[in-house]
Formats: sequence, structure tokens, C-alpha cells
Amino acid sequence: MNIGVVSVTFLIYIGIMLALGYVAYKRTTNLSDYILGGRSLGPGTAALSAGASDMSGWLLLGLPGYAMAAGFEASWIAIGLLLGTWLNWLVVSRRLRVYSHAVNDSLTLPAYFEFRFADKTRMLRVISAVFILLFFLFYTSSGLVAAGKLFESTFGMGYTIAVVVGTIAIISYTFFGGFLAVSWTDVIQGLLMAAALVIIPIMALNSMGGWGEAEAAMAASNPNLLTFFTDMDGDALGFVAIISLLGWGLGYFGQPHILARFKAIKSDAALPLARRIAVGWSALCLFAALMTGWVGIGYFGEAGIGDAETVFLALVQALMHPLVAGILLAAVLAAIMSTADSQLLVSSSALAEDFYKALFRKDATQEQLVWVGRFAVVGIALLALLFALDDESTVLGLVSYAWAGFGAAFGPAIILSLFWKRMNRQGALAGIIVGGVTVVVWEYLGLFGLYEIIPGFIFATIAIVVVSLLTPEPEQAVQDTFDDVASRY
Repeated sequence: MNIGVVSVTFLIYIGIMLALGYVAYKRTTNLSDYILGGRSLGPGTAALSAGASDMSGWLLLGLPGYAMAAGFEASWIAIGLLLGTWLNWLVVSRRLRVYSHAVNDSLTLPAYFEFRFADKTRMLRVISAVFILLFFLFYTSSGLVAAGKLFESTFGMGYTIAVVVGTIAIISYTFFGGFLAVSWTDVIQGLLMAAALVIIPIMALNSMGGWGEAEAAMAASNPNLLTFFTDMDGDALGFVAIISLLGWGLGYFGQPHILARFKAIKSDAALPLARRIAVGWSALCLFAALMTGWVGIGYFGEAGIGDAETVFLALVQALMHPLVAGILLAAVLAAIMSTADSQLLVSSSALAEDFYKALFRKDATQEQLVWVGRFAVVGIALLALLFALDDESTVLGLVSYAWAGFGAAFGPAIILSLFWKRMNRQGALAGIIVGGVTVVVWEYLGLFGLYEIIPGFIFATIAIVVVSLLTPEPEQAVQDTFDDVASRY
């Protein structure tokens, strides 16, 4: 492959992203603009931005790699994620958009919890921000690991240098443009990701003679790859294994960078269209990612490719002209950047709004908060870089841990706060702590082979209900606000 042509394509792509960052910088005047784009997103932008920031580099690296290694078993993750996407937009999006605006125009998730429950101690805000920073370090690191694999595979760079280059590219436009830059670039990145994922398996199948040939190659490699209810070793997938894979869908309800798109859409009336776009995009991309991994088994045969998470990269380099390959490989960079920038932005907003302003400088000006947020982007990215420098890390492994952490810590608290009037501050705090701690402990102990989001989500829900019922009802003003917001649905 002509590295020079690919390099030029990459540079042009990064240049476009920087240009969008500069335009967004000129439109960013206060913290609301920097964190939520002034709540001005249209349905298409919100949907594609949510999808692109959700799927990240694991959609083009982690999921195809898992599909290549595990065969049809990987379908269970895709089914769970698609159901989770649909339910999140259907159940959470409108209520959170209305409620977050009603309670002091809350910009961040920790701020929403504080004002939703009138928490004068600020413990809800601080504890929420702590978990956001903790799990986003792992999530952002997964994107930097993906960047390292991309540049290492494409340009033959050393892994460390590749990770550093990717980090600098992501920091640059997020630092200046904030949420608008992230959302605008996400639209381009989301479309590019979808196009790349559809083109590659089609081209591979065409070169192999169709799906029948690919299926025969999978059967010759390992017939267990062609079954939905057995693993790659031929052992039956039990209830725990299937629930663990489907359980990925629970993560959507607690992802701060996805929930931010619900709050940022310009009108709750635009949400039904946004939901249809988001679910359609997710369905297309998830199926295409699975096909990429399955087709890769047949295309590369017994020779294989070493690291299954690079199957998309290997197919692009094998099938495409260098110019087209450069564009499609830029899609991987797009996937990485679209999530990492969102994660950095949410983390920086937690530091600026939920630590700096809430605890240290309550009279900080909007301009000061924006700059605190910008420098927080740099600091958080550097910490994530330290995690990512371990070249033994896998994209899917890092994502699964962070995804579970957010889903368990915030998912039950978000859902119940929108639907249960009796929930109070103590219950919310208990749920967030129990959910987050359960994920950390369960992942460390590895109990029963069960994905840690399942027990984390269950225990957090129980903690919220039990503690809320054992402690005093929310104050009357909080209940009145709940009734007022509920009347608008």
C-alpha cells in the first residue's frame, strides 16, 4: 500500500476536523455553549453524534475482532446494544431533555442529580463526578489504544509514538471547539464509519464469490463459529453467557456522553425523528461490523492476521486502492476521535462545573469556566495516555469495563429519577455508589463469569428503592417539580 497517499488522506481529514473546531470556537461564548452547544442540535446531528460517540473505535476494531474470533456468538452483543439504543431513545431521551432544563438548566449529569434532588450537601454532585472521571479514564484509554493499533498497522509506527500522535489530534479540536466541534465532527465521522463498514464486507464477499464461500470457509476453520448457542470451543452458551452478552444494552442508560445528546437537542419534539435515525444507523453499523469479522475468517483463511482486532484494517489494505484505503482508514480514526472527544469533554465539564465551580470558586465567570474545561481536556487526556501505553491492552476489554461502570452507576439512578416520585437524595447516592463499586469489585473477583454490569445494575436498583423507602420522602418542592415536569410529557 502506498503510505504517502494514505498519509495525505489522513492529513486532509485531520485538517477538516481542525477547521470545524475553529468555527465552533468562534461560536463558543459561555459554558453552556462549550458543554451542550447551547442546546441547539437538530435531530440528525443529535442522532449521528450520539451514535458516533457511542460506538467509537471498538465498532471497527473490537467488535469485528470479536466476531472473527467467536463467530455467530458475537451476535448477542449486537442484539443487546441495538435494544439498548432503542429503549434509551424511547424511554429516557424526552424526559431527560425536559427535566434537565427544568431543574436549573443542568448542564452536566452530576448537576442534574444535585438539582433534581435539591442536594444541599453537594455529595451527589461530587460522587457522580468522581465516577465519571474514574471510568472515563479507561474509556478514553480504549480510544487511544485503538489509535495506536491504527497507526501501528498502517504506517509501521512504534506503538507509543502512534498513541501520542492520536492523542494530540483529538485534544486539538476538542480543546478549542467544545461540544459544537465534537457534534459537528461526529456527523461526518458517523457517516464515514457507516460507509466504511458497509463497503468492506461487500468488497470482500465479491472477491470471495459470495456469502456461501465465506460460510464454507468459516465451517472449514471451525464449525462452532456458525452457531448462535455454542462458543468457539463447541460448548453450549449457558444462561449466564447469553445474559452477559445481551447485558451490554443496559449500559446505554448511564453513559454521560450519550445522555448529553438528549439534553442538547433543540426541542423534545425533534426526538422521535432523532430516535429513528439513531436506531437505523446503529442497526446498519452493528450488522456490518459483525459481517466484517465473519468475512475476515474466510478471506484470510488459515494464515490469519495475528491480532483479530485489526481485521478491518487488514481487509482495507488488502482490497482497496491506496487513495480509497486512506479514506476508509480515516473512518477508523473518525470512530476513535468521535468517542474520545466526547469523553474528554464530559470529563472536563465535570472538573469545571462540578469540582471547580461547585467546591472552589462559586463566583467563577463563564469565560473562566470554559478555560478551566479546556485545560482539563489536556490533563485528562494525558492521564488516559498513561493507561493506553500498555500495548497488551485490548480495545474491547477497556470498553467493556468502562461501559459497565457507567451503566451500573448511573443507569438505575437516571431511570428511577425520571419515573419515580418517591426517590430521594439518599437513594440516589446509595444507587450510584453501590452500582459503581459493584462493577469494580465484581470485575476484580470475576464471579460466575457474569458481566459485571448485570449485578451492578441490579444491586444499584435495589439500593435506590430500599434506601429511598427507609429514609424521609423528598421535600415538597422536589415532588412539585416532578409533577410539573411529568405533566409536560
